[in-house]
Order: sequence, then C-alpha cells, then structure tokens
Amino acid sequence: MKSSIRIKLAVLLLVFVSGTFLVYFAINTVFLEGYYRNEKRQDLVNLYTSISQFFDENTEVDVSSRNYMTRLCESYGVSLLVTDAAGVEKFNYGANEILAARLQEIIFLGKSNDVSVLEENEKYVIQTTTEKISGSSYLEMWGILGQQRYFIVRMSYDSVQESVDISNKFFSYVGLMLIFIDYVIMLSISRHFTKPILELSGIARRMSNLEFGIRYKGQEDDELGALGSSINQLSEKLEKTISELKTANNELKRDLEKKSEMDEIRKEFLSNVSHELKTPIALIQGYAEGLKESVNEDEGSRDFYCDVIMDEAVKMNNIVKKLLALNQIESGKNLLYMERFDVVSLICGSLNNSSILIKQKNVTVYFDDRKPVYVWSDEFLTEQVIANYLSNALHHVEGEMVIRIDVEQLEKVVRVSVYNTGKNIPQEDIGKIWDKFYKVDKARTREYGGSGIGLSIVKAVQDSLNKGYGVENVRDGVVFWFELDAES
Repeated sequence: MKSSIRIKLAVLLLVFVSGTFLVYFAINTVFLEGYYRNEKRQDLVNLYTSISQFFDENTEVDVSSRNYMTRLCESYGVSLLVTDAAGVEKFNYGANEILAARLQEIIFLGKSNDVSVLEENEKYVIQTTTEKISGSSYLEMWGILGQQRYFIVRMSYDSVQESVDISNKFFSYVGLMLIFIDYVIMLSISRHFTKPILELSGIARRMSNLEFGIRYKGQEDDELGALGSSINQLSEKLEKTISELKTANNELKRDLEKKSEMDEIRKEFLSNVSHELKTPIALIQGYAEGLKESVNEDEGSRDFYCDVIMDEAVKMNNIVKKLLALNQIESGKNLLYMERFDVVSLICGSLNNSSILIKQKNVTVYFDDRKPVYVWSDEFLTEQVIANYLSNALHHVEGEMVIRIDVEQLEKVVRVSVYNTGKNIPQEDIGKIWDKFYKVDKARTREYGGSGIGLSIVKAVQDSLNKGYGVENVRDGVVFWFELDAES
C-alpha cells in the first residue's frame, strides 16, 4: 500500500520535534543541575564581593546599611550571618541557631567530612553540605571579611534537583501537547506543499496514458513551478511528436494500401488485357496458319480468312487505343482545353458516325436537334463520352429498339441523357460497370466485340472535368447521363 507523501512529511516532522524534545530532556536532566550549581556559585562570589566592599567601607551596621544588606540577601535568596572574631553577631539575615552553630563549628573545628568543596581560596570556601537530621542539601560559603569578621552564607540546594524534576515534568507535558499540535499543523501545511506534487503526479499518469490535454497551472516560483513548466513542455513535445508519428503512420498505411491496391489493379489489368487480347490473337494465329497451310483452296474462303484476321486486328487496335486514351486521362497527361461549343451539334456528329450500325440494327433514335445548347468543356473529351454512351446503347438495345437522347438545361449545368430500351442492369453490378474490363454480360460483349473500357473512359473524363455522371434503371430500359458546365 502506498504511503502519502503528506503523511510521510508530517511523520518526519513529528520524529524531528520528538527527537528535539528528547535531546532537550536529556540535556536538562544531565547538565541543568551542574549549570544551576555554577550559576549559584557565581552568585555567592558576587555576593561576597558586595559584602566585602560594604564592610570595608562601613565599620558598623546602622539602619540604612542593614536595609541595604537585607535587600542584597533577598535578591540572592540566601541566609547570611556575620560575626566578629569573638563571635559577636554583626549582621543576621535569615540565620538561625543552626547556622550560627555551623559557623562556630567551621571556625573552631575546620572542615567536616560531610561537605564537598567546590571552590577554595584564602578569603572564602564554597562547599555543599547535607544536614544529617533533615537530609536537606545546601550550598555554603564561609570565610573572612577583612581582618576581624567571619561570615557564612547558605542557600538551599534541594531546590536545584527539584527544579530540574519540575522542569522536566512540565516540558514533558508541554512537549507532548506541542508534538500533537505540530503534527496537526504539519498535516495542514503539508497538504499545501503536496497538492502541486499530487497534481503533477496525476498529469504524469495521464501522460503515460497518452492524454496530453491537461496542463499544470500552478504559479509557484520555486522548484515545483519549474518542474510543472518542464512537464508542460514535455507534454506539448510528446503530443506533437506522437501526432507527427500518427500522421506518418497513417500516411505510410495509406501508401502501403495504395501500393497494394495498385499492385492488385496492375495484376487485374494485365489479366484483363491478356484475356481481351487472347481471343483475337488466337483467331489471327489460327486463320493465318490456315492460310499458310492452304486449308481452303478457293478464293472465297481465303478472303473470309483475311477478313477475320483484319477484323480481329481492328479489335486489338481499338482496345490498345482505348487503353492509351484511358491511361492519358487518368494520369493527367491529357491537358484540358476548355472552350464553348454546341453540344447538340456534337451529338449529331456522333449519330452520323454511327448511322450504319443504327440502320443495321434497325434502331429508332429520338433526338431534338432543332435548338443549339452551348456548354463549356473540352470538346474532344466530351465527344468521347457521347460516343461511348451511344456505342453502349447500340450494343445493349433490345425490345422496341429505341434510343432517346435528351439535352436538359438545368440551373448551372447541362445534363445529357442516353436512354435505350432493353434489360435493366442488375443492382449489384451498377457500382462496378465503371471499372476497367468489367462486363455485365460477358457472352453478349464478346458477340459485338466490346472491351469493357468505354465506361471507364467516361468515368475518367468526367472525373478530370470534375462533373457528375451516372446510370439509372428505368421501366423497359436504362438511362446513362453526364453533366457539363452551362457557363464559364
């Protein structure tokens, strides 16, 4: 389970504060008593200096002097007894009989075994002592004032250890309370510091999931702000790089698909061309071999053989021409020459070119050529579209044997429609008839020598002109149409 950095930070502070209090507690326990004793010893030295100066300047203690000495003893918290060499009391503050007896004992008997000397010189001795009866400890100073006076100063030493114990106990309570308060405060403060860290962590996590829309909005002028700015820059660069990679991958995918598609088209094209040329080549080869081997000796048979060879050669030539024309249009090498011309006149020309086939098939053609209709387009390419539509209609007309050509003036375009009676195109084949070499009725197409390229040329021409075209099944027939610009 993950630990929150906020909790870790608060716990770290808690440990630090607790450690600080423990160190303070240890120092207080070990060193405070010695420090306190040294301070009190220094107080006694300072007191001795003041008392010595006072008695050097005053031989007797009057009321005013007594008040001064009293205030001095009160300020240091001591008991003081001063006597002359005969033991006559000169000044007493807080000293009882025990203290007087203690001074006499020191003067006449010297040091006792129940004391611990802290400092000693020719003027005074500072020592600690413990009363046997009460067990109380004292810090004492005794010595000589001038030539004829003795003194003893005593202050309670029990209060030192008691003060240490009280101080430790007090700071234990205060420490525990402060540790708890510090922990609560640190939790609150750490939330302020960890909030941007958690926000940056969330941004980084979303970046790992390729989500780059979110940005760090913090305004901190510190390391976190610099980190947030760096993450924002990293996010932008990653987003841009990944976008470029995706674009490159998509382009590569399209190129591969296009290459695969082109390979398939090439294979299909070669297969279709081979199939279309196979029959005429086989016929030409067969009849040529027959002529060479003189299979038929009569002149009529030889002429028939020659006519078949010539017809098949013409078919092959037409296929090659149409393929070349289609290739030029699809590759864009056939430059468009836009001009204004009468499309009605162009249709009449195509009908005249097909008049022999129209008569042979006994087809009735309906076309109103009384009024010219002008359009803007490439006249040569438009003529190919009309010729292919008319050829397609002538080869598929059945029933009443009727072909009707309409020129309809729309808002901005002119629509040319070629209708022929006959069978409808199967619905599943309508989208495929514009493909190269596609034939709805292959047997019928072979019968009239169709190549399946004509409608592909129509598609390529109209795509290059960026104009519409299409086919519709109607009652008793089919309508092919295309559109041209009515104005420049």
